[in-house]
Amino acid sequence: MAFAMKASSPASSSAPASRLPTERRGAAPAPGRVAVRKLAVAASLTLEAPAPSPAGAERRLSVSQTMSRLRAKGKTAFIPYITAGDPDLETTAEALRLLDSCGADVIELGVPFSDPYTDGPVIQASAARALAAGATLDGVMSMLKEVTPELSCPVVLFSYFGPIVRRGPANFTAAAKEAGVQGLIVPDLPYVQTCTFRSEATKNNLELVLLTTPATPADRMKRITAASGGFVYLVSVNGVTGSRQNVNPRVEHLLQEIKQVTDKAVCVGFGISTPDHVRQIAEWGADGVIIGSAMVSRLGEAASPTQGLKRLEAYARSLKDALP
Repeated sequence: MAFAMKASSPASSSAPASRLPTERRGAAPAPGRVAVRKLAVAASLTLEAPAPSPAGAERRLSVSQTMSRLRAKGKTAFIPYITAGDPDLETTAEALRLLDSCGADVIELGVPFSDPYTDGPVIQASAARALAAGATLDGVMSMLKEVTPELSCPVVLFSYFGPIVRRGPANFTAAAKEAGVQGLIVPDLPYVQTCTFRSEATKNNLELVLLTTPATPADRMKRITAASGGFVYLVSVNGVTGSRQNVNPRVEHLLQEIKQVTDKAVCVGFGISTPDHVRQIAEWGADGVIIGSAMVSRLGEAASPTQGLKRLEAYARSLKDALP
């Protein structure tokens, strides 16, 4: 069975999708627009994008439908991230409702994991707090099952591969569907298993969002964009999550490069934390901005859950207001 394996570690010979690009930094420049589009079509023959959910299958729009609607209106998607269970699952439920009311277009919810090695210190500490407070995968799914029917926006579950392997990909994706989740992000999903896992996700009407980075070689970037569901996740920097003083100026060029080979929405994450950041990225042509560490710190590092929710609301509204 392809998934009967331990989750990849940083020293593993089967590197995760989010880190493989660093192996080929010297890749040749991308070919011309026409040639690139032909390659993207060829790549899609082996990594086909997931089929859309049947009409009426969900009350809420899917992630890809949400992105299409926003693009048609000339809007940039606001995608906040929080960690489930930090400081507790009851507060997480309230935070999901709050972010939805603040105008979140998609919400990314992290499943706490003991080795979140693509995350920086803020989200690592958040995951540790959630686990110490007793958060479990079953608890997260149960909470979501109660809350998602109240939300107007789709929820994308962010999980490392370890919890998926332990539960079993088929069981994990079925539980996510039952919980009302509409998308998945697995940053350390081994690249060679992308097709197989996406097949499990598609069976449960889940869109598997794939990541590309500044170090991703051009040929792999084309395959990633062809296979990604919901949107393409452009990681703005080589490194872990966390707030940074400035946005990587390469993002503007990377957005143009990706948009030459795909018509899918492209959303930018990692290192985004201020209204000026989100305005800049929107001006560069991103279809959405993803804000994680700064959201997590305002909620999880507050003196009390009530204070954390107040801080989260004020911050979320400031970012939403900065977007076109």
